[in-house]
Amino acid sequence: MFEPAAQSPRRLAWCARALLSPRARLGLLILLLVSAGTAVLVLEPQRLIRDGWPPQMSGATAVLVFAAAYGLCTSALVPRPLLNLAAGALFGSQAGLPAAVAGTVLGAGIAFGLGRLLGQDALRPLLRARPLAMADRQLSDHGFRSMLALRLFPGIPFAAANYCAAISRMGWLPFLLATGLGSVPNTAAYVIAGSRASTPTSPVFLISMAFIAVTGLAAVLVAWRKRAKLRDRPAPAPEASTARKEAPEVREDAPRAAAAPGA
Repeated sequence: MFEPAAQSPRRLAWCARALLSPRARLGLLILLLVSAGTAVLVLEPQRLIRDGWPPQMSGATAVLVFAAAYGLCTSALVPRPLLNLAAGALFGSQAGLPAAVAGTVLGAGIAFGLGRLLGQDALRPLLRARPLAMADRQLSDHGFRSMLALRLFPGIPFAAANYCAAISRMGWLPFLLATGLGSVPNTAAYVIAGSRASTPTSPVFLISMAFIAVTGLAAVLVAWRKRAKLRDRPAPAPEASTARKEAPEVREDAPRAAAAPGA
């Protein structure tokens, strides 16, 4: 008679385990990203460049609101170059650069937290391929240095770097510090270009665009050299197995050499 009442806590516990399982959390993360991307397509934040900032909001309040919106947009996979250009066009280089850098760190922190909470447990067991395992080890052991290089040379998309770092064992502080410091040069170039977009033939605009092109080319060259080094590096597993196979042969020859003088 009381069996259904006794089974209800078990069913609740089973449902709770199922909802908190790594796969369920990963599915929630994918759902959040798809929803955020859909919202971006509907709201069209790029209209800020065309229509300008709302006139009823100005000064420091507008800069803070833009930084918060920047962070939310980057976590929703909006391209950062577009937002950096908007920061320069709306607020100029002096106010636009701090707003863009603050929004960059905020958006990276949101993506890192979501990836660490919802995706790490489900995706870490999949890092068995050699390139993925080596990238995970690099991010985990040399977090600040690796993330600083990724931010300075924009070869990997911003969102991809955020979620790759979240899946690794990189700490929060190295991730945020490297993001804030490494994003300044490229962000400044885009913000300055956006602030001088009305005069595309000015030296400042041309220098900023040249800097963007040079850093992009440098990122391609660094990635190509890094890939060549990883391809030419021998795999450690066969070497370890060979060493284990050769060790018994040395031990077998040792008694023969010791018995030779007595014979």
